[in-house]
Order: sequence, then structure tokens, then C-alpha cells
Amino acid sequence: MATPVADIMAEERPPLRDEDGGISPAFLRAVEEAIAAGDIDRLRFLVRDLHEADLADVIELLPHDERIRLIRLLDRQFNVEALSELEEPVRDELMEALPPQVIARAVRKLESDDAAWLLEDLEEEEKRRILQRVPRADRIAVERALHYPEDTAGRHMQAEFVAVPEHWTVGEVIDFLRTEDDLPDEFFEIYVVDPRFHVLGTVSTARLLRTPRETRISEIAEKLPVVFHVHDDIEDVARQFEHYNLVSAPVVDDSGRLVGSLYIDDIVDVLEEEAAEDMLGMHGVHDEEISDSVLNITRSRFVWLFINLGTAVLASWVISWFDATIQQMVALAVLMPIVASMGGNAGTQTMAVTVRALATNELGRANIWRVIFRETAVGMLNGLLFAIIMGAFTWWWFGSDQLGLVIAMAMVVNLLAAALAGILIPLALEKMGADPALASTIFVTTVTDVVGFFSFLGLAAWWLGLG
Repeated sequence: MATPVADIMAEERPPLRDEDGGISPAFLRAVEEAIAAGDIDRLRFLVRDLHEADLADVIELLPHDERIRLIRLLDRQFNVEALSELEEPVRDELMEALPPQVIARAVRKLESDDAAWLLEDLEEEEKRRILQRVPRADRIAVERALHYPEDTAGRHMQAEFVAVPEHWTVGEVIDFLRTEDDLPDEFFEIYVVDPRFHVLGTVSTARLLRTPRETRISEIAEKLPVVFHVHDDIEDVARQFEHYNLVSAPVVDDSGRLVGSLYIDDIVDVLEEEAAEDMLGMHGVHDEEISDSVLNITRSRFVWLFINLGTAVLASWVISWFDATIQQMVALAVLMPIVASMGGNAGTQTMAVTVRALATNELGRANIWRVIFRETAVGMLNGLLFAIIMGAFTWWWFGSDQLGLVIAMAMVVNLLAAALAGILIPLALEKMGADPALASTIFVTTVTDVVGFFSFLGLAAWWLGLG
């Protein structure tokens, strides 16, 4: 019996992922060869079963011209939902290059929040031309989402949700779900509302299906732990989702009317983005994607590197005050980077814990002094422990108990300063409205460098009678 053509083709298709979980070079090469040859059938075969997130990964690895050509070759076979999975720089690049009808097709197919994200950075005239090609109901939902600021619940909510009157029975709700065409493709909970469309509670689909048909829906509705407002900050919303283990949650307008729903898949993206921003920010990198251009990355990093240069010059200036002291004892030049480095690492540890606690609202007025005292005690204790270690090591290395005592004292001073800087600087930046994750590292490092050099060299000049 002949082997079906589909089986032969399946054997020829390279694996999508390599052993490390990334897009395999063989698969990417096959796609690029199909694009270069204009082989529509081969290209459709390669990507036909791909999830939109996988297709987005492939698109991001292609050069700009090949991305556009892939979408045009696939034409109506292109899964437009992949556009909502792209990194922002790639999304913006494609939004400028793709014809309005392709973008409009994506808007029609996507949930309202994803459609709004797709259009948010386009010119107003371009948005208008695209939305003219979208059915009125979808257009209104997307325009409403675009009306809210980017970091609010209103921008991230979906206008598609299921709400039923409080007087309906379970049977009526089930019949409604079976017969109504204009419902979300997927939903986990059903909102129970009063005549003014205020949310009274929620019923999970599992509980609905396991309850007798004659039961009133209001009798099995569970009280909501939280109801969000359209203008609530999305990061605060994400923390509430995490705190209450929510799957979905209603969003209301100024009058308390239910206007949308937030879902866990969107909140996971927010939490991931927030964590990535904090991690990058602590290293002086802000809002940077792997697909960004050389020019954009250079511009993004230059400012903080320039500030870091200024703080390094400040630390060097402090060292210059003790040039005569260093000339008399070369061992000081050998040992002083150890004091500064230990202080920098200790300060970074405290700062990381503080920034995370601020981001998750775990640090506030109720416990701030207790945490400050704890970190101070940790800094003092670590300072004493490493003072003993470095004092003994220096005595053994250079044969000077006096020098060992100097570095021991400097170690205590700098690790204590590092602990205080690591917690007080993020708190001060938060109080001033700045982002502690983005700005703390450079200031903490400056403090530990300056205090470390000044304490070690100053104590050496005073205690050893140098300079």
C-alpha cells in the first residue's frame, strides 16, 4: 500500500523545537527557503498546525522583509492571532508594513483587549481606517478599550463576558448558553447581575452544571472577593489576582455597571512583564526586547552608563584624597577593592529584597521599621563575621595585625552602610515617585564604593599614621 503524501511530507518537516526548547535552526531554515522560493504550498505545510505563539516565535526570528513576505504568501491562511503574541518592536514594525485589510482581519478575530494592544501605537487616522473595516460591535469594544490608559484595568479587560439576571434559574442559564450565538469562545465564570447591571456574584461553569435546573442562579452565586474599576492600575490588579487566586474578575465603570472581565491569561502576561521590568531595571536596562535594533539598545543603555561613569569618577575622586597614603603602603591598593566589592554585593542583596517587597506591597507602614531594623542587624552581623575573616586573612597575607584591624573595621562600616543604603534608597525613591527597580542599583553602588574607599583608606591614614 502506498504511503500517503501527507505522511511523506510529515517525515520531511523538520522538528519545530530543538532540545533546548527554542525554534530549531532546521525548521527556521526550511521556512526561509520556502519564502525565498515563493513556495506557498511548502510554506503553508510548514506552519499550518502551529499555535499562534509558536508562529510568532518564528516570525520574530525572520528578517523584516521575510516577515512581510511570509504573511503575504500565506494570505488568508495566515493565523492573524499570531500578531497579538509578538514582541512590541516586531508588532510595531509589522503594523506599519501590513495592509489595513490584514490588520482588520486580526482585529475581527482577536479579543477586544488583544485587538486594542495591536492598534495602540498606530496613528489615529490609521486606526480609523482599520476600524472602518470591522463590524460595529467589535469596533465599539476596541474603541472603548483604547479610550483607557495603557496601564489600567480598562485597557486589559475583555468586553466579551457572560452575565445573567439574578432571577433566572440554572436551567434558564444553561439554555441561554446553548442557544446564544454572541458569547465568548471561552469563559470560566458567569456573572450574576441586578437590573442596573451591577455585579452581585459569580458562578463557575462547573458548579452551574452540577446544580439542579430549578435552582435560582442567585442562590449558588459566590460573593466576589474583589471587583475592579476601569481605572485601577493593572499592576495592583495583578497582585490582587495573585493574592486571591483568581481565574477571572469583573470590571465596572464609574456608575458601577459591569463593562468587562479580566482573565488570568492576560494577568500572567502583566506579572511576567512586571517581573522582567524590575529585573532589567536593577541593571540599568529599561523596556528592552531581544528583537530591538542596535540603535535603540544603545540609546536605552547609554544614559545609565553615563550616570554610572559619573559615580565611578566620584569614587575615584575619593581615592585621590589618599594618594600619599596608598604610596606608603601598596597593600592598601590590593585590599581596598575587596571592601568596596563586599559592600556592593551586600547592598545589592538588601536592595533586591526591598524592591521585591515594594513591588508586591509586602513592605508598608505597618512593618517598615521592623524591616529596617532587621536589615541593619543583618548588615552589622555580616560585617562582624567578615571583619574576623578578612582581618585574620590580611594578618596572614601581609604579616600586619594593624592592617588586619583596619580592614576589619572598614568591613563593619561598609556592610552596615550597604544594608542601610539597600533599604533606605529604594524607600526614598518610592516616596519620590521614582521607580526603585530602575534607579536603586546605581545609587546603592555609589554609596558602598564611596563609603568603602573612604572608611578603609581614612582608617588606614589615621590608625597606621600614614599620609
